[in-house]
Amino acid sequence: MPSNDTSLIHARGLTKRFGTFTAVDGIGFDVRAGEAFGFLGPNGAGKTSTMRMIACSSPISGGELRVLGMNPQSQASRIKARLGVVPQADNLDTEITVRENLQMYARYFDVPRHVARKRADELLEFVELSDRAGAQVESLSGGMKRRLTIARALVNDPDVILLDEPTTGLDPQARHVVWERLYQLKRRGATLLLTTHYMDEAERLCDRLVVMDKAKIVAEGSPRELIEQYS
Repeated sequence: MPSNDTSLIHARGLTKRFGTFTAVDGIGFDVRAGEAFGFLGPNGAGKTSTMRMIACSSPISGGELRVLGMNPQSQASRIKARLGVVPQADNLDTEITVRENLQMYARYFDVPRHVARKRADELLEFVELSDRAGAQVESLSGGMKRRLTIARALVNDPDVILLDEPTTGLDPQARHVVWERLYQLKRRGATLLLTTHYMDEAERLCDRLVVMDKAKIVAEGSPRELIEQYS
């Protein structure tokens, strides 16, 4: 494993408890710059709880966690400014247009208005939604909304992109379009951290992954290594 100095995300003994229930039980991992790292496992394994701690939206209960060299407990706002987050459920503003969703979100990061306009157009082209820029969000298909959520997560030019089950609920064709966009991000050198319960998704997108079950990490390696070991 890389050292804390070379990891964008470094966890040791990371734990999350809700009362007497332990959702994440003393896990350790490192995410390097430029890699796609995955958490694979069934619902309830602790994947989303782990992502929420990394995203600084849920405090850790124990152990050590550093994100971009910072402590989420004392430097959450600085960390959040450098993360792109794609939550499990799309939370787009359905009352405004596709382009306005990106421009409005950019304001949270103090992106100047002229920069936000240019970046919105570039991102809509990247996620293949330029032709829907002026459309209301509620008119989009599920796959289009997912791609718009991914574009929104890139508005602040993040150092790490967190994707919580990015294709859950999409039909096979829409899943493949999202995979292609994420693969392009990976080719550009983006650091991706994703959760999934699809092995084919992990195999397609991840350089390395850990398998979580019942709040613990039960295996780790490349997708190919894990397939050969457990198939």
